[in-house]
Amino acid sequence: MIKKGIYRHYKGGRYEVIGIARHSETLEEMVVYRALYGEGGLWVRPASMWNEWVEKDGKKVLRFTLEEVV
Repeated sequence: MIKKGIYRHYKGGRYEVIGIARHSETLEEMVVYRALYGEGGLWVRPASMWNEWVEKDGKKVLRFTLEEVV
């Protein structure tokens, strides 16, 4: 389960998860989040991608890591 909170992307950016929505056609769960830098843009990403493991410097790491529950 993806909690509302502050997450750090594996490349360093910080984001706030606002909530979970569903795609109107496929009903796929989507994470609604905003950047905590720049203009603070609003974004969506499939929940399956949010929880993915990716490779960084030869190691497997989570794409987003929870830093703080809000």
